[in-house]
Amino acid sequence: MFYRARLQAAAALASLSLLAGCGLLSDSGSEADQKIVVGTTSEPSTLDPAAAWDNSWELMRNVFQTLVSFPTGSTSPEPDAAESCTFTDRTSTAYRCTIKQGLKFSNGDELDAEAVKYSIDRILTIKVKGGPVGLLGSLDRVETVGDNKVVFHLNKPDATFPFVLATPAMSLVAPSDYPKDEVRTDGKVTGSGPYLLDTYVPGDRAELVKNQNYKGFANRKNNAVTIRYFKGSAPMVDALQKNAIDATYRGLTAEEVVKLEDNKDKNSTLQLIETVGADIRFLVFNPEDPAAGNPAVRRAIAQLVDRDALVAKVYQGTAEPLYSMVPKGIAGHTTSFFDNFGDPDKEKARQILVKAGITEPVAMTFWFTTDRYGSSTAPEFDELKRQLEASGLFKIALKSAPWKTFQAGFTKGDYPVFGRGWFPDFPDPDNFIAPFVGKDTVTGMPYVKNEITQQLLPQSRQQSDRGAVSKQFERAQKILVDDVRLLPLWQGKLYVAAGEDIGGGERALDPQTVMQMWELYRKASW
Repeated sequence: MFYRARLQAAAALASLSLLAGCGLLSDSGSEADQKIVVGTTSEPSTLDPAAAWDNSWELMRNVFQTLVSFPTGSTSPEPDAAESCTFTDRTSTAYRCTIKQGLKFSNGDELDAEAVKYSIDRILTIKVKGGPVGLLGSLDRVETVGDNKVVFHLNKPDATFPFVLATPAMSLVAPSDYPKDEVRTDGKVTGSGPYLLDTYVPGDRAELVKNQNYKGFANRKNNAVTIRYFKGSAPMVDALQKNAIDATYRGLTAEEVVKLEDNKDKNSTLQLIETVGADIRFLVFNPEDPAAGNPAVRRAIAQLVDRDALVAKVYQGTAEPLYSMVPKGIAGHTTSFFDNFGDPDKEKARQILVKAGITEPVAMTFWFTTDRYGSSTAPEFDELKRQLEASGLFKIALKSAPWKTFQAGFTKGDYPVFGRGWFPDFPDPDNFIAPFVGKDTVTGMPYVKNEITQQLLPQSRQQSDRGAVSKQFERAQKILVDDVRLLPLWQGKLYVAAGEDIGGGERALDPQTVMQMWELYRKASW
């Protein structure tokens, strides 16, 4: 799901690249050779956009279209399936898009205004818990005007709405293949994106082939892409080193990144491309749990967690401590948790608990997912457990589950405390606050804070200048600190590791840090 300073522009991507062989015949090489294999530890949880508010977007961006999107280098949404889009009023409550003529889905159906309305309406109808319906809180209704125009009528001013439409959750689907009131579950995709999903084997691979009827902004530099899904980073890196895959995305451990960096000047056949990121990791506390629901327990944990030690021991410089839900590089970033709690302090934490009448070690269970955020997740939770238990104030049990099981568990409220990652939907502070508050949240649990949802967010969404909303988001972060329902831990960097003959890695990540597979190509030597 994804960012960051780079959010300001995909141009902030920093590339460490190697030259191949004696020279290049062309940037893209012969078309017949343009078949790229990418490895990742991030398997989709669903193939239906109406249910996707997670890293399933990585596949969806490549097989679906949205009305507007983020072409490489853009800092704001630009037309994709749309010919043009604009607000039609000064209050940012009506957004009109004109759809390109002649667009078709892969099953031959027309991609027209009715299809657009159907695609968005079914998100609201199905209303998957923890799904992308949470992005559409400002949408009142979708109106069609003729065959090629749609108007999104908003129930309140929302200058961020074009950013929402650019997310893969708003992918356009063929009405004849997608039920209007339930998620599609046959393992197939009917889209109009740069690629067609030729084969999908859960837990193994997705085979993408060029969509010959595609009409959009993507300049495809390859003919086909295979995405291989790995259960851990070690076999993925091994496959890269053995040339079984061409590139990796998501899942490298800090140790692997450091090793690749150390080897980059030692005749290594691999390259490492670093993206300045704003993906974040945080703990979520279940307010219905007897322990986690106690504000004093949450504040004591916030007083004890040593982010510097966590980052140093587990992530070795590939991440940095985070003291607010809005990361560095995004307007409105603060250090509110540090301002409130300061450095880790066992005695202060003990006093917080004693004041609440808690004098015995608090027993709690922390959950994490084994296959979503990379192999460093388990060591991260080991370190959190060590820190909390070293205080003598907590007794922590750790449990884990694969993402699909984990997601089902936290959306049902089964976990007292669990770890989540957030890859921004779009580069704006709104997207680091709004998804976590309200009746429908990405954590699967309601978090009703009227000051945020009824005052601060509406005020900020009236501002088309997104750099002028810091005041509202600084206040929102102060509210989150007071509650400690969410505890930010760190923000990371993203890395693409690739063979030296692979080009385009520095352009492959869009402002949502979703990989645009069409940018990758194989260099051709003399």
